[in-house]
Amino acid sequence: MLRHILAAIFAASVSCLTQAQPSLPSSFHATTIHSPAGADIFVRSGGSGPVVVLIHGYAENSDSWAPLAEDLMKDHTVIVPDLRGIGRSSKPEGGYDKKTQAGDIRAVVTGLGYDRTFVVAHDIGNMVAYAYAATYPYKVERLVVMDAPIPGIEPWNDILLNPGVWHFNFHGPDAERLVAGRERIYFDRIWNDFTADPGKPDEATRNFFAATYAQPGGMRAGFAQFTAFAQDAKDNKVFEQTKLTMPVLAVGGEKSFGALQAEIMRHVATNVQEAVIANSGHWLMEERPVETVALIRHFLDARSAGEPRPAPGAVKK
Repeated sequence: MLRHILAAIFAASVSCLTQAQPSLPSSFHATTIHSPAGADIFVRSGGSGPVVVLIHGYAENSDSWAPLAEDLMKDHTVIVPDLRGIGRSSKPEGGYDKKTQAGDIRAVVTGLGYDRTFVVAHDIGNMVAYAYAATYPYKVERLVVMDAPIPGIEPWNDILLNPGVWHFNFHGPDAERLVAGRERIYFDRIWNDFTADPGKPDEATRNFFAATYAQPGGMRAGFAQFTAFAQDAKDNKVFEQTKLTMPVLAVGGEKSFGALQAEIMRHVATNVQEAVIANSGHWLMEERPVETVALIRHFLDARSAGEPRPAPGAVKK
């Protein structure tokens, strides 16, 4: 009996030791760029070649892109900012509507000396990426959006009725007080609700991301991403009147948004390619990094006018 207990403890210890927090390549250069919209955006970049901007989502920061950044840097210049209010970017009182944050991203791109780029996004990053592509359509060569709705774009109203998105309306001073010192408990609920693999994100990743939001002002700024949804919906209704024309890859986790991601994007874009990552929930970089990286690379590398073939590991509808 004792032998079995010791074996279990050893196995758990090995598991903890083999886990590591996500981290962008150490060769990436870090800098902070001031956005005219009133934020200081922390950004890391590296590699050489065509420029790709990676825009992270909520409950994470820019380090969530580690598997993709490591692959793309071989033949791309990779730019990875922390959104305003998240990670090492500043946490101003306002400006969390996604149109304003699109201006932050533009300041980062031009501040680093670039102009036209690919854009890849996940979660709330989708909302910023859509505002960016709609505001600067000739500055986006190809757009990838992964597993999240767009405020104001159908079926937005139906999504809001789903009790699974309770966190969209959980914000404000009382919510900040409730979560203070309990950030890991709060984020565990979100990570667990939207994963297809209870072990992903792993413990090291969860601790790392929870700690970043536990910084002073971190939860206030995080919640502000959601308080801006009403304004985002108004802005997106205006954006929707002019469809995006660049190629768009809409990716959903099979156990999460699935094919709905492409349905959403077809309301706002004319050239949408659809892919579903098999056996994945919402946290694509953590749950199915190999398949997701291969899919994105395949799409970014496609140069023909025809629709790219689906990458291995993706279910193409």
